[in-house]
Amino acid sequence: MSMVDAGLEIEDFSDVEENLMQIYGELIDESILHADRSVCKIGLYLSEEKDPEEALRFLEMRFAEEKLSLSPSCETIDEEDWADNWKQYYKPLRVGRHIVIRPPWEECALGKDDIEVVMDPGMAFGTGTHETTRLCLTLLEKHLHKGDRVLDVGTGSGILSIAAVKLGAASADAYDLDPTAVRVANENFAANGVDDRAVCAVSDLLGGVDRARAPFDFVCANIVADILLRMAPDVSSFMARGGRLAVSGVIEERRDDVVGAMERGGLTLTEELSEADWCAILFTRK
Repeated sequence: MSMVDAGLEIEDFSDVEENLMQIYGELIDESILHADRSVCKIGLYLSEEKDPEEALRFLEMRFAEEKLSLSPSCETIDEEDWADNWKQYYKPLRVGRHIVIRPPWEECALGKDDIEVVMDPGMAFGTGTHETTRLCLTLLEKHLHKGDRVLDVGTGSGILSIAAVKLGAASADAYDLDPTAVRVANENFAANGVDDRAVCAVSDLLGGVDRARAPFDFVCANIVADILLRMAPDVSSFMARGGRLAVSGVIEERRDDVVGAMERGGLTLTEELSEADWCAILFTRK
């Protein structure tokens, strides 16, 4: 199929159980868990300049030669619709008491105490729609103090850092391993007018964090349990005395693992929230 065009999309769920044991397995969607393991679907995207009938004849010949079964179907996709139709499902969202997350193509009314986070997800994780992000934002709103210096580990889209600055943080140092996420986060900082107090750079967890900027008053990490366990022994050394750490992305089954690791790292559990099998936990450095 790649001899016809390089635009391939493959749906193969035969190895779902194997991937569940890997680091991001807990993020697999329910629909994938219950998908048919016996069928593989391969989508081949052709530009309108190419002849789909000619491509189909070639594929039928090659599949027959390889003694593979083929059940083809064709449809026309409007590229502009494909690029923009998803936007209809992303609407303004209220989180906590006063945080309103709004995509740039929507408008919404704000209360006098509301803060607005304008969020274009781009190619980075964190639009506010996922339970893990909402839970972490709720802890941030409740426990952030005005003037706090914030460290945001695994920032994704930068949504937590933006909310922190708009809630009154003096600064937000954001980091992500993915250079694309770093670019998207900095673009979102500029779009929200917080790029004078928030900046994002590349770091593998705490490895690239500028220690000259420590200690931080508030640290947030919306990642997954296994990654949180990696940073648990060291995170308190980046925190001020009395500093707070909000972690999210933890499924209920891994809650005790995360709590135990953070407590061994010198932190004390202060509060926890849960929603739909996810939990967010606040720790304090005494």
